[in-house]
Order: sequence, then structure tokens, then C-alpha cells
Amino acid sequence: MHILYEEEGTLKAASILSRAPASLQVEAPHGKRSKVKSASVLLEFEHPSAGQLLEEAERFAESLDADFLWQCSGTAEFGFGDLAREYVGRDPSPVEAAGVLMKLHSAPVYFYRRGRGRFQAAPADTLKLALAAVEKKKRVQAQIEDWARALERFECPREVAELAGELLYAPDRSKPETKALERACASTGLAPVRLLERCGLVPDAHEYHLQRFLHEFFPGGTAFPPHDIPEPAVELPRGEAEAFSLDDAGTTEIDDAFSLQPREGGWRIGVHIAAPALGIAPGSALDAIARERLSTAYMPGLKYTMLPDDVVARYSLDAGTERPAISLYVDIDAEGAVKGRHSRIEQVRIAANLRHAAYEPLNAAFEEGATCGLAHEEDLRVLWRFSEALEARRGKPSAGSAVDYSFYVESGRVRIVRRPRGSPLDKLVAELMILANSTWGELLAERDVAAIYRVQTTGKVRMSVHPEPHEGLGVASYAWMSSPLRRYVDLLNQWQLVSALSGKRPPFGRTSESLLAAMRAFEVTYARYDEHQRVMEDYWCLRWLQQEAAKNATAVVLRENLVRFENIPLVTRVPSLPELAPGTRVDLQIGALDLLERTVSCAYRGTLGTAPLPQEAPETAPPA
Repeated sequence: MHILYEEEGTLKAASILSRAPASLQVEAPHGKRSKVKSASVLLEFEHPSAGQLLEEAERFAESLDADFLWQCSGTAEFGFGDLAREYVGRDPSPVEAAGVLMKLHSAPVYFYRRGRGRFQAAPADTLKLALAAVEKKKRVQAQIEDWARALERFECPREVAELAGELLYAPDRSKPETKALERACASTGLAPVRLLERCGLVPDAHEYHLQRFLHEFFPGGTAFPPHDIPEPAVELPRGEAEAFSLDDAGTTEIDDAFSLQPREGGWRIGVHIAAPALGIAPGSALDAIARERLSTAYMPGLKYTMLPDDVVARYSLDAGTERPAISLYVDIDAEGAVKGRHSRIEQVRIAANLRHAAYEPLNAAFEEGATCGLAHEEDLRVLWRFSEALEARRGKPSAGSAVDYSFYVESGRVRIVRRPRGSPLDKLVAELMILANSTWGELLAERDVAAIYRVQTTGKVRMSVHPEPHEGLGVASYAWMSSPLRRYVDLLNQWQLVSALSGKRPPFGRTSESLLAAMRAFEVTYARYDEHQRVMEDYWCLRWLQQEAAKNATAVVLRENLVRFENIPLVTRVPSLPELAPGTRVDLQIGALDLLERTVSCAYRGTLGTAPLPQEAPETAPPA
């Protein structure tokens, strides 16, 4: 005796070996033995064999028309044996009964399952809609096949071309265009970007990389919505000193400036930070703009600011203007020892915007005791000496041996300028920013005013609402506040600082969901901006190698076969590199460049000596 039974939605046949009250011991046609519950048995039969029944029933089911069975079944619930009997006009054979059951199983659009072996015909209106959906699915599948074949010939259908950006950067796998591209990629062995490139939809590698960034962060475009230019809410007292800034040539959001006033036996040093928090209110339309962008995004030749240009222009510390600022004043003696400090909100006169390119000669002049005759040169010399005292007091370097690279892109050509960090002017700016951020971070902690801190207690830097130490900088607490025009965390912290200095209630508490959400969102977005910046820098490094027709290059081994080029910030793997110690300088032969994949093929030529590995610089301010 044999049985037909259902297991996990599948029809199976087997021969009975033994029976129990609630189960059967059976053997499948391929020899596997198992136990089957009696309730799962749909049909018992003697002939044909279990294996033959399934084969013959499948052939019989193929001859049946689902629509005809639906017309015969009526509206009431029924068993498959009843329908089989009505269809053949007599008691059905096991093959006929099993064939009808298989047909019912395979036609869920026509028949709803109501239990083991029991069904009910779908209502006519529902069936009509379902059949239309099935027909539509067939048409879509046929369209996918047509599109895929066209793509395999590197002919891009209009419908696919219109979604090229989405297909490259955020494909929706439920869409037929995506399915067609995936099928064509599988057939041709090409990645989506390579296939679409062959179709003429990726004509420029730079645009491809840039559009990935824009697609992720500015799907609606980079323009700012309509907005007002807010004025400071209160009239501010004028500061005594005239301030000056020191930035790179391309800096337009000037957040910080310095001043120096002689005092008996020493100096009063001022660190002045632009104060957009005095005009932009928490919860305002401009706050929403800044909270959405969270930071200015930088990449070679391009910049996408956190705030609109007209708002930046109102609060940037531009030369010849008076601007609202949060000022930190530090009184020092002739040896650079701090005698006192205080903070105030005021209007500051900006005398000059100094640029690093013009003041680069001062780096050597300061170390050699020479002069260059530049404006504010003696002020900068005093500030540099004070910065050295600050660095010694902290016991941590403010710049380390890291190297900065500036990219200048003009008319499709790129110039990459290498600048080692740790120069007198770099140290001057870095130390004064550390001083301001740590001083104000400690002030908010002492007054129990919430802030977002940068914390380093176990080697890894993280953000926190608790004022824990920053071991890398050697300070008790460190809160970003020096770049409120460029980072949302700084703007938020500035709101808290303004409240503390004004004796008002701060807008955010330490458990405020708005504060915590801003911290989490900033961490994610800032990291993603940084990734995109590195992508674009890698691209321009390769473009530089291409435009210079570079055949050889020197690099420093980082680990295993990973090397960093010496004159550009490009890291790559060299498969032919022998086992060498980190810091070893090597000579490389440059091969093929791939601007889409951002790769360069290099071959090892020889060893040149050793070089110190650059150390990552501590955090101070964002790039200009």
C-alpha cells in the first residue's frame, strides 16, 4: 500500500512499512524512511507505485485547464477528490485524483487553500484582478528580458537610462530596470558602472564620484531654501582690541580670529569665535537647514557649506567688519604663564584676514629668530611662543608628524601641495583652538550645562554628553566650539555657551532627545562626508599621476603590501612588494590607472631606505 501526503506544502508519495494509531512508518521511492502523521495523508492507493504515481499525476495535471476546473467547482468549499470525481464523471483513479490535487496546488490565483486537500474557488471579481496582475507580471518579465538583451549589446533602453543615477548609487531591486541591469551584468560579467559606461551613461569619472555624494546627501539639489538673514538678538558691547585671522587662501567661513594687547609685564591674548548662535535660534528655519546638513562638506575644488552664503557672510570674521563673537581673553606674563582668563560676548573689529600662503616664510623666520616685515608679524611671534608654552603644559603635541595636502583644481588640472604639520603657524592656530575648546568645555561642565564633548579615554575618539577627558590632547574636557559656521555640533555648543555666559536657561538638557539625536546624526554624517572627501582626493591623486605622465614614484610601506605615496596622499597595495618593515621607502613603477575604480597598478622596483611613519594629528579645527 502507498500513500500521497503533504509535508511543508509539498506533495510526496511513499510506501507504507507499518502503521500506528496516529502515524505511519513509510519509505520514499529513493529509499529514505520516515514517520508521517496520519492527518497528513491525502490518498491511499495500491497501484501504481509511489514513484510512478507522481510522474503520471504530473502529466495528467499538465492536461488540465485551471479555468475550466474553476468553472466546475462552484462557490462552496470542496475536497480535491470531489472535484476529481465530477471532472472524470466516475470514481477517479489515484493518478487522476492526484493530478487534480497537483493542479489545484499550482493555481493559487484560482483556488484558495482551506485545509489539507480542501479548497475554495476565488470570487469572480477577485480572480479577474488577480489574472490581470499575473498578465502584467508576464509583460513586465518580458520587458525585463528585452531590456537585459539590449544592455548585453551595450544599448541602453530609454527607461533604464532615465534611472541611471539611481541604478548606480541606490538601486531598488524591486524595479524592473534594476532587474534588467542585474541580469545583463550577470551575463556580461561586468559591474553596473562598467556596463553603463559601455552604454555611454558614465562619460566622466569625476562626475560619477561626485554624483554619488550628491545622490546621498542632496537628492533634491544643493540650493538652500528661502530664508532670512538673522541679526543678533541683542546689542553687544564693542571689544577693545582689533583682531586678525589666519587661514588658507580658499577659506570663506572665517570662524576664528586672534588679538594681542600689551599689559603691564605681559600680554592679553584674545581668541575670538564667530557667533552665529546670537542670530540663529534653536528650532528656527536656519537651525533646520544647519541640522539637515550638519557640517560643511569639503572635496578638492568644491565645497558645500552648512549655512547659506549670505548667512555666512553676515557672521564670518571678514576683514574691515565688526562682527559678533564669543571671546576668550587670557592674561599672560612675559614668560607665557597664564595669570587669568575670562570670556565675554561682544562685537569685535576685524583688522585683517591673513593667509597661510603669504605668511609661510614666518615658519622658518620664527625658528631662526629672523624677521620678514609682514603685518602682525610680532603679534604672531608672541602667539607662537605662547602656543609652545601651552603645548609643553599639556604634555601632548598639537600637530605630531602628520602631513596636510592642499588640492587646487583649475581648468581640469590639479595641483597638490604637501605641507608637513607642526610648523610654528600651524601650532599657533591649533593650540589656541585647543585652549578655547577645552576652556569652554570645562566652563560648561562646572556650571552643569549640557554640551557635546569629544572624548578619548581608551584610545578611540568618540562623542559624549559627559565631560570626560581627552587623553590625546591632555585636557580634562574638550568640546568643539571653534567652528560654528562649519559644524553643527559647534553651533549647538555655542547656544549652550551663550546661555551660560548670559545667565539664561540653556536650550538643551543633557537628556534632551534633540541634543542626543543631533550628536548621533552628526557622528554618522561627519564620517560619511569624510569618506566622500577621501574618494574625491583619491580620484584627483590619480588624475595628477595621469596629467604628470608619472612612470615611477616613491612610497612608504605602511604594513604588509600596503604603501603610501610620498608626494601625494594616495594609499595602494603593491602585490609584488617583498616583506619589508613599516617605514621602508620603496621605488615603484606605475602601471594602469582606473579612475572609476580609483586604483593604480604598481610594481616594486627597489628599496630606498627608511622614513618615519606620519602620525595622525590631534583634532583641532576642520579643514579650510
